[in-house]
Amino acid sequence: MKLSTKGRYGLTAMLFLAKRYGGDPVCLRSMAETGIQPDYLEQLLSALRKAGLVNTSRGAQGGYSLARSPEEITVGEVITATEGPVRFCDCATDSAACCQKEHCDTRAVWHQLSEQMNGLLDSITLAGVLADTQKKETEP
Repeated sequence: MKLSTKGRYGLTAMLFLAKRYGGDPVCLRSMAETGIQPDYLEQLLSALRKAGLVNTSRGAQGGYSLARSPEEITVGEVITATEGPVRFCDCATDSAACCQKEHCDTRAVWHQLSEQMNGLLDSITLAGVLADTQKKETEP
């Protein structure tokens, strides 16, 4: 399993907003400091808004902000909003997608791996990522 740029850049954008949580909304031009093309960033932010993770405001002081605090938003939510459900194969969560479900010896493995991966992603908050980053920056 490999994350696409949607998931990686979506998390980058959310961390950018998390660093500025509680301040004024952030304009798209400022968010382009992340190195993500503005058009692509706009697509990602649209998906994140639809998932209820980002708020938008219009006008001269408009922009983007987190819909909840960084302590309440998980990496799993961001990845799901940008990539879709995380699973190792379709049959891991949908038995109808398994053409060999009657005699498939591996379906339970894929299901367990998917559950473990989702549990891990859902246990990591944006605040936790920022705290880890700050800790690493201050270590000698």
